[in-house]
Parts: sequence; structure tokens; C-alpha cells
Amino acid sequence: MAEPSPETGTSSSAQELIISSAPPAVENEEERAYMGIGTTPDVHGAAMKIQRARDVYKAYAGVEEKPNKVEVLSWYFYELCSYFILTVLIPIVFPLIISQVANGSLASVEGGFSDKGFVCKQKEIKLYHSLTKKSILSKYSALEWTSISWAIGLALASPLLAFVSIILDHGYNQPIIAAAATALGAIFCLPAGFFKTLWIFPPYIAAITAAHIISTACHTRHLSLMVRGFTGPTLEKSQFQDRRGISAWLSLYAAAAGSLGAAIMSSFTYHMLREDEEFISLWVVSIFSGIKWFCGIFHFFVTNRPCVNPPISKSHALSIFKFPHAVGGLVSAFLSSATTMCLFTGGVLYLVGQLCYDPRSLLYFWLMYFIFPLFSLPMLQPLQHFIKANAVKMQLMGFFLSLTTSGYGFYFGGSVWKQHHVLLFAAVQSTSAGLLHAFGRVLLMDCSPPGKEGAFSAWFSWTKALGTCAGFAVASAIPGNVSTSFGLSFITAVCGVLVLIFGNISDSGGAKAAGYVRHDSEEGGSPVQGLDAAATAYEIQESAY
Repeated sequence: MAEPSPETGTSSSAQELIISSAPPAVENEEERAYMGIGTTPDVHGAAMKIQRARDVYKAYAGVEEKPNKVEVLSWYFYELCSYFILTVLIPIVFPLIISQVANGSLASVEGGFSDKGFVCKQKEIKLYHSLTKKSILSKYSALEWTSISWAIGLALASPLLAFVSIILDHGYNQPIIAAAATALGAIFCLPAGFFKTLWIFPPYIAAITAAHIISTACHTRHLSLMVRGFTGPTLEKSQFQDRRGISAWLSLYAAAAGSLGAAIMSSFTYHMLREDEEFISLWVVSIFSGIKWFCGIFHFFVTNRPCVNPPISKSHALSIFKFPHAVGGLVSAFLSSATTMCLFTGGVLYLVGQLCYDPRSLLYFWLMYFIFPLFSLPMLQPLQHFIKANAVKMQLMGFFLSLTTSGYGFYFGGSVWKQHHVLLFAAVQSTSAGLLHAFGRVLLMDCSPPGKEGAFSAWFSWTKALGTCAGFAVASAIPGNVSTSFGLSFITAVCGVLVLIFGNISDSGGAKAAGYVRHDSEEGGSPVQGLDAAATAYEIQESAY
């Protein structure tokens, strides 16, 4: 993108187009009268010229149109249709399917007492042993087999980051790549139970993981463009709180919608596990997961915000490492994902394997964990506005909630957990997971300059998937040892707090480096931007709250 001229605030290319739109020099008076360039000012012609100059400036300054209600609702809808992939489908449904393929005939497993002295029924203890027993090729359990397949998907997706980031940040093909990735991932959900062989699951899970990373990158990029559509390309430093309010409003409500989608799929999984033919029932869950994810394509078909930049270099995907605030946001996203998934997986395995939770009690735990953010996250948005907290402070709040959960779980790991205590901490931890998810992407998108949103969002999507996989793998490797999994979660949460505090990470600092914020004392700027100032301020007040 061309640099702005210090005299006018517009780029040299924009100035040339504006000058070319000026009327040609006409010496003949008759021609001047015919073209409306007489002594009497042509108000309509002047307005057209100003509008054309304004449009040219917008094309070069990265000004986005204000999103309409359909675009915002479709953005929420995709989160509803896709968030459950990394929270329910891969960590819960696929390990259950793999366990049925590998250990479906564990007839020798009978009911008995757990290490805590609880009576476990045959079906529940058989399910737990089929998930954790190292019987797959005598080396891996169903949970570990899922972790390996998940890691393969991350490895396959990493070379695609450079290619995808260039497509997202240049041209008009963003909806095509997003829809194609979503459709591909949804298709691989359909035949999950068709071949009863373990070797087919790594390609399934790997393809779903890679497709989810790409489609989530497109979805996250859209957040930055919508926020810029509400606030304008640049803001005074004193107005940055308005951008915080809009970003939180969009991201928190989307996270709440995603939690609702995860609650629906976890409830459906519980319902199908009650059937006698568990393998076929779980296959039905996978099929409906693919159909639900495929419905999210609606978001990419109704919205299109292209980014027509000059040709992008091959190192475009690595441009994120020039922005320290964005790199700190990536580290925070990895640590938060690892913390929340390790707590969730370790807690579920402990409840089923040691406390012998019956299916109904496990359902209550899942519903509390996935439904409570539907109420708690929207309530935190006015609180953030009242205390004027930025994205970093809201992430710190999420980490402190995870520290509370992991600390209590580690300290009382040898005790018997009462059900009301479990439900209480499920509500606390689910709020923490929602906060870290919502404000992690807000922070990174605040740090992404115009024309680089695709590269930044691709890194964010891949890093979150990597952290989620790492947390799941750690908890799966030590099933039943809840003190260790919660202790490791406590350490990663502490590391996240230290990174955010001592890493000197700031959303306003990152936004300033990205070009979204200017000091109130800065003079000059583009005259066209002045035409938009009043309208932008009105749109912020109208749309944010």
C-alpha cells in the first residue's frame, strides 16, 4: 500500500486518481457552458466530485462499510455451528468412536469399586477403560490415538498458513476458501463410522483439524473488518474505549453462541450413548456434527469483505513477528487454550473414572460447563465498559478464574468432590474459557494492521488449535491423576499471567502500532477523513451499546 503524503494525508496513488477526476482544462466558453463549468457553481457536479474523491480515499485508506444486522448475526451463527469442533467433536466424540472400534468387546470388564471407594456400574467403567486402556497396538489408548491424529492435522495445516494468509489479504476469494474449507471438514465428519479400522481416523481428524483452522482464520479476520466498519480506520486515543466496547460486544456474544452450540452437541452425545448400539449411535453424532458445521457456510455466502492490496510478498505470513504485542497475544492464546482444555479433559476423566459419575450427573456437568457462558459472558460486557477494562485485563480475569479452579482441584485432588462443588467450579471454569477465547482474538485483531488481518488470524487459529491439542494430550496421558493435570494447568495459567503483565502487552499499544490509534494532539490528516468524523462518531454511539 502506498505511503500517505505528509501534506494531504492521502497516498500518492490516491492523489493521482483524485487529480485525474478533475475536469479538463477548457478554453472555449461555449464548451465551458456546455460542461457546466461556468461562473455559476454547479453544486451537483461538485458534490459528485467530492463523493468520488471520498470513495478513492476509502479504497486506499482501508475504510470498511458499517456491518448490517444480517452480517453480524451470520457471524454469530458460524460460531454456533463451529465452536463445538474443538470442544466436543474431537475431544469427546472421536475418542468414544475410536474406543468402540478398538475395545468394543471388553466383556471381561465388570462393575466394581473405584480407587475412591465409589461403586461403578459395568457400562460406565467399561466406557472409562475403553478410553484409557492402552490396547491399541498395545501402545496407545483411544485418547492418545486422538491426540496423535490431532497433532497430524496441525502439522498438515502449518504449511497452508502462508498460502491461506495471502488469499485472505488479497483479492476477492475469501468466501470461496472459507466455504471450501468448511465443506471439506464437514464431509470428513460424515463417514466416521463407515470403515471400522483405526488407521482411517488419523486422516479424518487431521482433515477436520486443518479445515477448522482455515475456516476459523477466515471467521476471525472478519471480526477485525467489522470492528473497523463500526469505528472507522483511525481513532483518537481518547476514543479507543469505543472500539473496545464494540470488539467485546461482538466477540463475547459470539463466544456465548458457540457455547450454546457445544451444549447442544454434548447433550446429543449423551442421548445417543444411552442406545444399545453405541458405535452406530456415535456415528450418527458425527454425521449431525458435519451437517451442523456445513450450515455455517451461510456466514460466508452472505458476507464478503475483500481486501485488494498490491501484490503480497511470500513472507507475508511472517509479518506478525514484526509486532511484539501480536506475538505476545499468540503466546497468551496458546497458554489459555492449553489451560482450559487440560482442566476440562482432566476433570471429566476424574469424574468418570474415580468418582464414578453416572451418565445423568455427567450430563449436568456438561450442561453447566457449556450453557453457563450463555448468561455470564453477556453480563461481563457492561462490567468491562463500567470499569474501562481492556482486552488484556479481561484475559487476566479469565486466567485468574482458571487459577482458582486449578488451584482448588490440585489441593483437593485426593478428596471426594461433592456434586454441587463440581457444578460451581464448572460454571467458574466455563466463564474463564469464554473470556480467554473471546478476548484472545480481540487482542490479536487490535494488533493486526489493515491488509494483514488474514495473516494474523491464520496464526491465531493455528496457535489456539495447538494449545487445545497440547492440553488434551497432557490430560489424556495421565488419566485419573487429577492433581497432576490440574497442577500443570495451574502452571500454564501462571505463565499466561506473567506473559500478559511482564510482556508489556497492550491492546491500545498494539492498535497504535497497527495504525488504528493516533494521539489527540496530532494535527493534520486527510480532509476526506474529516468528512467522515461526525458520521463515524454517531455510528459508534448508535451501534456499540
